[in-house]
Amino acid sequence: MASNLDLQEQEQLDELKAFWKQYGNLITWLITLVLAGFAAYNGWNLWQSHQAKGAAGMFGELAAAAQTGDADRTGKVFADMKDRFAGAELTRHAAMLTARVQSDKGQTDAAMASLNWVIEHSGADGLGPVARLRLSGLLIEKKSFDDALKQLDAITGDEYRGLVQDRRGDVLMAQGKKDEAVAAWQAAWKALPEEQQYRRIVEAKLDSQGRSPVPAEPAASEAAR
Repeated sequence: MASNLDLQEQEQLDELKAFWKQYGNLITWLITLVLAGFAAYNGWNLWQSHQAKGAAGMFGELAAAAQTGDADRTGKVFADMKDRFAGAELTRHAAMLTARVQSDKGQTDAAMASLNWVIEHSGADGLGPVARLRLSGLLIEKKSFDDALKQLDAITGDEYRGLVQDRRGDVLMAQGKKDEAVAAWQAAWKALPEEQQYRRIVEAKLDSQGRSPVPAEPAASEAAR
């Protein structure tokens, strides 16, 4: 009886050895990859936590400088933040605040650079579309109308449709294309939620051109043609 058990155990052992000889290397690599992925995930979380804490420590200094309208100091703190904590979401918010202060102080090129940094470090969601909207406004001021339209074309989220159409109307009006601008503003008014206050601003733009937010229906005689 014992010899039979020994024989079965030996057969199982031989099968295990054959299996390991054939697949052992693959299994080892798979285990290594799983462990490496787990370590990388933990490392990523630790890195993100470090980035967030470091950025938070500097954001207060940047916000204080922005509060006083010190564009130079705000820009210097932001430059330090992006060098040390580029991966933190708070650094992208710092870039947006920096761009606003720089723009208010007439530092248009610096503001555009700050906004471009946000765009480069954000995806299609988050602050990327907002940065593109603000950048398009600065490009209008510089009369770089084609570049402004390119920024607007890059915004694809439905939630931004009304704001994009509004800004597109601004570009077209600056180009002297009144009818196209009015059509864009009408599309913006339609896309914006009724309760959103910005809708009143779009309506005021249309009023200034003597146009209604709702496109006029074609006359009966024209519709019949």
